[in-house]
Amino acid sequence: MNRTHSVKDLLGRVTPILTPISRQRIQQKNWRQWLEERLDPSLAERITGVVERDGSLVIFAESAGWSTRVRYAIADFENAVRERNPAITTITVKVMPKDSIREPKDS
Repeated sequence: MNRTHSVKDLLGRVTPILTPISRQRIQQKNWRQWLEERLDPSLAERITGVVERDGSLVIFAESAGWSTRVRYAIADFENAVRERNPAITTITVKVMPKDSIREPKDS
């Protein structure tokens, strides 16, 4: 027998799924801001994403050339990254072109 559910009931089931996603989005935003405060502005604007997962911090740059520059710059304050989060064991810089990013639209 199908039972009609209230919107509150439906949202209550969805929220546990969305909470980790929201937390990850906030974490990515915080890492980006932290990096932007430490990198040269011309370099910081070339970062296309930051993800922390399972003891690894992955920083994405818009091209291979910028990726190399970011990698060298990060080496200068790698210890500060680990001070901010001692769980970080690896820092990787990868390529993710800006045109491949799909930002969520604000409604």
